Amino acid sequence: MDTNHQDRLLHSIDLLLDAVFLVEASGRIAYVNAACERIFQYTADELIGRPMIDFVAPEDRDCTLQEAVRIMAGHPRVGFENRYVRKDGSRVHIMWSACWSDADNMRIGVARDVTEQKRAEAFQAATYAIADAALKADDLDSLFPQIHRIIAERIPLTGVAVATSDRQSTLLSFPYQQDQFGSAPLLDEPVAHRYCSEVIGSGHPLLISDLNLLPPGTASTASTTWLFLPLVTRRDAIGALILRADAGTFDSQKDRELLNFVATQVAIAVERGQLRAELVHAAQYDELTGLPNRRLFHERLDRALGRSQRRQGHMALLYVDIDDFKKVNDTLGHAAGDLLLQEIARRLGGCVRHVDTVARLGGDEFVVIIEDIHGPADAAQVADKIRRSLLQEFVIGGVPLHTRASIGVAIHPDDGRDADALLKHADSAMYQGKALGRSR
Repeated sequence: MDTNHQDRLLHSIDLLLDAVFLVEASGRIAYVNAACERIFQYTADELIGRPMIDFVAPEDRDCTLQEAVRIMAGHPRVGFENRYVRKDGSRVHIMWSACWSDADNMRIGVARDVTEQKRAEAFQAATYAIADAALKADDLDSLFPQIHRIIAERIPLTGVAVATSDRQSTLLSFPYQQDQFGSAPLLDEPVAHRYCSEVIGSGHPLLISDLNLLPPGTASTASTTWLFLPLVTRRDAIGALILRADAGTFDSQKDRELLNFVATQVAIAVERGQLRAELVHAAQYDELTGLPNRRLFHERLDRALGRSQRRQGHMALLYVDIDDFKKVNDTLGHAAGDLLLQEIARRLGGCVRHVDTVARLGGDEFVVIIEDIHGPADAAQVADKIRRSLLQEFVIGGVPLHTRASIGVAIHPDDGRDADALLKHADSAMYQGKALGRSR
């Protein structure tokens, strides 16, 4: 081949988008085209004469050397994938094909940069994984750590937080925030609130390096960067996904676009979790008072009985009926009656411990489960506290109201060993109290 023809051929090879390289039997690079320089960021002078294996990512060197041996033995390879380390330290995914030339005593290879393709595949896999996790998670508390893990497997993060907006009040809260070690808090919530409101309002991601986002007392570092991504569903913005990483992690515009797409899947998953939680809450809690309903009451009563039996202790069931409640509805209307029931529920909750249960069975009937008591005297003390609380004046719509309650008490195991027996005894005791006089 004459020199001019060879020069034209080399010039044409330099126009290729794929990298072309020649590697000697010793493993040293003998030739690279211009694409090699663009892909690996090294000049031809920096590459030629160096062992090619020096540029391969450490974790891929063994399999790469094995492939080189096979190629030199006369077995061409098409579509092999491995990773190389660029001059700036970043990783590049390469798909290459190579064969051995006996005439030249060299390995001839053509390589293609598939980094963007691999990145897109990784993020696509993340969206599938998040969707799958959303279907399998029992609630948002179990879903958020899975989302953190899925994203962190693809992006080197130092922390993840999720902000959600209440549907009615639109107030922001931070139900999840963890760093890479599983510690919290991750951020200063008042400062984060401002940025979350901005991305929720604009619908666009926000990349910042505000050291004030770190929790008070945390050692600041200029190498921390934050990416705020809006969580947007078909209906509205429901919160923000907050990713923390070292500086430079989110510099790629394509990475940010892919992460924004992942955030869309997170938003769908969060919305599904919120809707599931709302359905569960609606099935278990009274809409008017927010107290456990009849269904949840029976579940808690069964569990309380089980604990009492195992401990061979005592528990009490109080049946509370509001005397003459119908008069309130008849004179002031059902709206006033509803407000009164809400206030009664609040007062009942203030008369018991947080481990006890106050539930509404329906109408003006309430029940109270009191666990771990010493005997009937403890239950009587709580019943008396409830009576005194409900005797205090209510003000509904500017109108003062006075109520009384009839309360029936049943003690386990003295008055019954199962739920039906206890309820029957408490109900009977309540009606006996009514017969003897109001507020008994």
